[in-house]
Amino acid sequence: MASLNRAMLIGYVGIDPEVRQTSNGSAVANFSLATTDRWTDKDGKKRSQTEWHRVVAWGRLAKICGEYVSKGSQVHVEGRIRTNEWEDGDGNKRKTKEIIAQRLQLLDKSEASGRANTDMDDLPF
Repeated sequence: MASLNRAMLIGYVGIDPEVRQTSNGSAVANFSLATTDRWTDKDGKKRSQTEWHRVVAWGRLAKICGEYVSKGSQVHVEGRIRTNEWEDGDGNKRKTKEIIAQRLQLLDKSEASGRANTDMDDLPF
């Protein structure tokens, strides 16, 4: 039986992407993305819950994130979910989930391209 590991998120970037080079020269970008669920409870009170997602982009997409994505940008991210496990300095086991971005779409009006709903595939690179 086949399986599917796919995340699709629309949210707001929480910090400017941090772009760096790995030891083998590959670009990698990291940023946080907030998604908010809003509803009205049974008493008529408006409620919301924000989830923060760690997003990682590699290669060309990482470089594009560093150039076009900034804190407050609204983006659509598609990718796969990955869990990292490690042991901290005190010997405690730690886990984090991240989205490995495979596609990213700007939903804000982009100053660089001058058009809304810019898909990274449409940028002149």
